[in-house]
Amino acid sequence: MTTTQAATFAPGSRIVVRDEEWLIRSVKTGTADGTMVKAVGVSEFVQDVEATFFTDLEDITPLMPEETDLIQDTSSRFRQSRLFLEAVLRRTPLPRTERGLALADRFLLDPLTYQQRPVELALSGLRPRILLADVVGLGKTLEIGLILAELIRRGRGERILVVSPQQVLEQFQRELWTRFAIPLVRLDSTGIQRIQQEIPAGRNPFTYFKRAIISVDTLKDAGQFGHHLDATTWDAVVIDESHNLINKGTQRNELARRLAAKTDALLLASATPHNGDKESFAQLISLLDPAAIANEKDYQASDIAHLYLRRTKISPEVRDQIGDRWADRGPSEALHCTATTIEEQIFDELTDVWLAGKWTDEPITGQHRLFPYTLLKSFLSSHRALHETVTNRRKKATGTERAALDRLAELTSAMTDTDSSKLKGLVDELRKIGVGKNSSTRAVVFSERVPTIKWLAEVVPGMLGLKPNAIRVLHGGVADKDEQTILQEFELAGSDVRLLFTGDVASEGVNLHQQCHHLIHYDIPWSLIRIEQRNGRIDRYGQKYQPQFRALILTSDREDAKDDRTVAEKLLNREETAHRSLGSVEAVTGQYDAKAEEDRLVRDLLAGKSVDESYEAAHAEVDVMADLFGEVGTAPVAEDVPQAKVPKLFDSTQDFVDAALYEIYEDRPEDHIDLRREDELLTFLAPDDLVHRLTDLPRTYLRAHREGEDLRLKVTFDRALAQRKLDQARQSKTPMWPDIAFLSDVHPMVDWLVDKVLIRLGRQQAPVLTADVTALTFLIQGVYANRLGQPTVVQWMAVSDLPTSPTIRPMDEVLREANVGPTMVNRAEAIAMGPLKNLLPDAVQVARQYLEGKRAEWAEANAEPLQRHREQLRTFQQASILDELPGAHREKRRQRVDATVQEQHDLLDRLETAGDPLLRVLAVLVPSQESAA
Repeated sequence: MTTTQAATFAPGSRIVVRDEEWLIRSVKTGTADGTMVKAVGVSEFVQDVEATFFTDLEDITPLMPEETDLIQDTSSRFRQSRLFLEAVLRRTPLPRTERGLALADRFLLDPLTYQQRPVELALSGLRPRILLADVVGLGKTLEIGLILAELIRRGRGERILVVSPQQVLEQFQRELWTRFAIPLVRLDSTGIQRIQQEIPAGRNPFTYFKRAIISVDTLKDAGQFGHHLDATTWDAVVIDESHNLINKGTQRNELARRLAAKTDALLLASATPHNGDKESFAQLISLLDPAAIANEKDYQASDIAHLYLRRTKISPEVRDQIGDRWADRGPSEALHCTATTIEEQIFDELTDVWLAGKWTDEPITGQHRLFPYTLLKSFLSSHRALHETVTNRRKKATGTERAALDRLAELTSAMTDTDSSKLKGLVDELRKIGVGKNSSTRAVVFSERVPTIKWLAEVVPGMLGLKPNAIRVLHGGVADKDEQTILQEFELAGSDVRLLFTGDVASEGVNLHQQCHHLIHYDIPWSLIRIEQRNGRIDRYGQKYQPQFRALILTSDREDAKDDRTVAEKLLNREETAHRSLGSVEAVTGQYDAKAEEDRLVRDLLAGKSVDESYEAAHAEVDVMADLFGEVGTAPVAEDVPQAKVPKLFDSTQDFVDAALYEIYEDRPEDHIDLRREDELLTFLAPDDLVHRLTDLPRTYLRAHREGEDLRLKVTFDRALAQRKLDQARQSKTPMWPDIAFLSDVHPMVDWLVDKVLIRLGRQQAPVLTADVTALTFLIQGVYANRLGQPTVVQWMAVSDLPTSPTIRPMDEVLREANVGPTMVNRAEAIAMGPLKNLLPDAVQVARQYLEGKRAEWAEANAEPLQRHREQLRTFQQASILDELPGAHREKRRQRVDATVQEQHDLLDRLETAGDPLLRVLAVLVPSQESAA
């Protein structure tokens, strides 16, 4: 089959393969076996069967529009015709030139402009490839869901892969289903076992799951998954917490590069998107657009403005919209805890021996200079943490160092729980805020050290009168399945959990705000970035109560002791000040990586600087990233996000679903699928072909909907009901998802109904109906596509006044004037089909000539952004060859640049409009005899 013929395939059209009729779902060109056509069976023997065909391997015959069989619609109120036309409208992807949002207000979330803004940015580019860099708590998961839904509506979101940290897998999966009705199969340890059980050994798991979510640590194993990823292409890849990808040469960076090369859309998300290094950030940006930056050492904000978006809570558009959906944070309160006698002895030992450099006879250089601060930080966490650090070091220590360690080991062994000033302070504060027996108050307690976390979990419950089931512990050593369960239980109002002791494994991406607004830092990380990340777990969009932050500050009577007032308390105050004035700490840290920030601070302390002097010096340095991110929070509020113009015949998706159910089941869905209505709730027994579309959902969720061998679905269009059920799920004692699903436009049930309606008509048939028109009117769809099979032009035409004075008008306008809608009456008037069939070739020819006549104009509109990108490629190619490089290096760089440019030109070629237009006769409107009379 020729390229021209392949280009005429389009989603929604029908083909004949192996003497059976199929409905095209998606098209992709450029595979090793020609054009790939994904389709669903229409004719009897293959009905509802999903299949993939390749033009080099199969004889794929498109149905010719002139041969359309016209069938009079005898259904009540012409329901079959109206449903068929609506289904075609829904199945047809929006053209690439349509940049507006089609589904902005169709989901279970507040339609906030600032959360829709990333969708606008994604749709405006050559490909949807952006970095979402909003600060902690603004709702990046919701922004990602909106983008994915729009891509699905455009036929560009069939295959989706989400890569996230392990601890947020379930949370991310649940949000995409409950908010957007996008199902993802979760490939955690349990999911991987499922793969091994269900598919043949050695087979590619990603061909079995078209939409999946998997942890970055699971997927980065190139030995296990690398060859599968190289053989898999995606419509969209999402990588959460993408700042972890930056270091070149790491497994995570290699994984990101594999995925970036195999996907159309690439969405990176991170509240800390770079480490302050221009070259590292340029490498991250190159995943999105390899030709955006010519010189990684010298580029401007304008070079990458089309690729990233960053806002804070105080950015005008955010501030003006969040209203009462995000309570203002309370003060960060420092709780001073006076050191006990034995704690003072440990301070003396650390000050006089370790910080004074008397702990070894060897020259103190390199990393050895930092070890005393490692001991100090361990002690400021707890005596248990210090004891473990000392014990581990003693295994290899000798001489003076061993003796010094023995002394610390002796002190920490002698110290009891009652000697811990911070432990007493923690328990007193927890009692003060109301955590205890018969109380619903919750708190999360953070510590950097695992021994501290485990110790607190052992001793605190008894001191507060709490039962063991009221406590949960989370740190890096917890199994992935248990990790997700723990986070779910803390989020549930009905669970018995009151205290979560956790480390910084829970400081990124995790929601802890649903039932909690108290956070206590048992120890303070020496990084403003990490403090902000911790606080962001409860200070985020959707927090109903004022977030309260406290930090336990151990104080010493010794003036030169480096207690928590030396560093921790100062950082606590600096984070609060930066948050209130700037919306984020990045502008005052001088660093963009928590580890680098802490290392710099320790080096400055070793050099005799105070914390204030260290941060003032960092702030005074030239911030090489400042121009890239601009002045946070000062951008003017932009105009509303543009909305797509999408023709429709039904006032709402609910009207379409109701009509479709009664059409498919011949006015008796109550009998066929036990359809029941309770106010705004629909429940029914899902047919097998619909159940198949839901298999990506957790088995526990599906089992909860079982009635014997059947699956009973509960769905609603009522946002209030769906939100209430979501809230009730959070009130439960055990982790669960809401039992009622919100029916968004991309819900598998809606997709299933569209397919069922489309196959109601026989092979290449179009309905004929009477309407308020003055002349025979042929409704014809016209589509131009690019070489990837993506529509670049979609025209809905109404052709009338044939054969002498043919007229073409917009289809939706004619349908509106003809009163095609639920108030129509089908009087079963006799229609002479001969004249209609005689005029059919003329109608098709008129539509074809119209499309061909406008082709140059439309091609120019589609080509304009492509031409801009070609010009950018020329600039990139010229600017990328750096004269200062040695000859061999310059030639190697030239080869890399040339390869990148050629790859991008090949992509642009595939995005250009190609081939003949696809024409499809949808229906014929005939003047009613009553109107004519």
